[in-house]
Amino acid sequence: MKQLTGLDASFLYLETANAPMHISGLGIYDPSTAPGGKVRFKDIIENSYNRALAVPIMTQTLMTVPLGLDHPYWVTEGAFDPEFHIRHIALPKPGDWRQLCIQVARLHARPLDRKRPLWEVYVIEGLDNVEGIPRGSFAMLSKTHHAAIDGTSGMEMTAAMHDLSPDYHKARQPAVIKVDQHPSSLELVLRSQFNNLSKPFHFVSVARNSVPGMAKAVAGLSRGKLSRVKKIPRTRFNGQVSPHRVFDAINVPLEDIKKIKNSVRGATVNDTAITIVGGALRKYLVAHGELPEESLAAMAPINIRSDKDVAGGNLVAAMTVAVRSDIENPLARLESVHEGSQNAKELTNAIGAEAMTDYSQFIPSMLTAQAARLASRWGLSNRVSPAFNCVITNVPGPPTPLYSTGAKMVANYGTGPIQDGLGLFHTIGSYCGQFVISSTSCRKMMPDPAFYRQCLQASFDELLAAADKAQGQVSAKRKAGPKAKRTPKQEPGPGVST
Repeated sequence: MKQLTGLDASFLYLETANAPMHISGLGIYDPSTAPGGKVRFKDIIENSYNRALAVPIMTQTLMTVPLGLDHPYWVTEGAFDPEFHIRHIALPKPGDWRQLCIQVARLHARPLDRKRPLWEVYVIEGLDNVEGIPRGSFAMLSKTHHAAIDGTSGMEMTAAMHDLSPDYHKARQPAVIKVDQHPSSLELVLRSQFNNLSKPFHFVSVARNSVPGMAKAVAGLSRGKLSRVKKIPRTRFNGQVSPHRVFDAINVPLEDIKKIKNSVRGATVNDTAITIVGGALRKYLVAHGELPEESLAAMAPINIRSDKDVAGGNLVAAMTVAVRSDIENPLARLESVHEGSQNAKELTNAIGAEAMTDYSQFIPSMLTAQAARLASRWGLSNRVSPAFNCVITNVPGPPTPLYSTGAKMVANYGTGPIQDGLGLFHTIGSYCGQFVISSTSCRKMMPDPAFYRQCLQASFDELLAAADKAQGQVSAKRKAGPKAKRTPKQEPGPGVST
């Protein structure tokens, strides 16, 4: 039995009827690589069940503390009902990309059952008219609660559920699972009292360790050595979310992303992704007549997981980055995003990313959940100034192909949770030389997700064209070589005969 950290538990407390807090991953698979060129749903269930038993979160359920006196616990059950967690559906004809996006959005909008392990998988067939996907392919949409995983631990779970070749064995070595005994309500209350008595001492320790970083950050801000994003404007994405979702994505060559980032000295792949999103938001809001003068800002999670942190859960901090939607020129926007990202990292490092997450342990369990429900009911997100306009999270994927039940994964996308005041979520990923930007939003805030996809694609195209032009100019100068040094004309000096 393991207690959730304050950060993990916060995703449970912040969950409302209109804002389920789970992460979803969408993989598309070509069954032609499987034995016999075909994959049966029965094989997927059997293979997934055998593998899932070895992944702790797949067999753990939540146990709450009476009266919400402390954070909940994960209790290992040792098994799960595969017929409940793994489901089989199909798209109606013609089975194109738009239909797949609508189905993913509908499934992502549904909350998970807290009485069971907090995950589900949907096998989706009927994708024969999805452009660029082999006929006969199927998709698998996996949903896992954010209280159990973050982006990095989610990729580790994906790796555990896949193979590196089409060869797989149905009969696997059975996982050794230690089933937890369910504690009584009295035992949970006693544990909570002990934890609450020790928290003040823990708080003093955390505060003592974080004060130097806080002081350094304040001093840096006052002297102008550090800077933070100010004047974040309100947009359509900063109100109350509905229970409905939209999803879409673009898929571009990773080499093109690297070419773009190399056009600005020091820029990173993450800077390039933020710049593409900034350009897309600019185009989208201009089309709707809603572009503010100030730049929009994104919350960018930072992975603070070390090699020793092998457990699931969340180990992330956050920084605020301006996406420079106020700059039209693509390369100028990339330069500004890079500079802003550097400033944000310096500010985060000054405070200490781990210190920022340590304070989440002191989140009051019962009060936080009640406050989230009241804030949603009263529409407080419409009255307070936004801290961010969207989320942009980067989770690099594997450069080599993955296989599930012998079927090769040919594409991989991601979705994230949105909530009141933060109704647009971008998942940045990569897989086998492809770079993906997926967007999740509220259907009320973004009734035209296909148009936003066009904005993302247009923003990328403009940035790539600008990078090609800039590199072409540099190449032309190199081919021309250094100019011949001109000898200045000598003017006759005093006493010199002409």
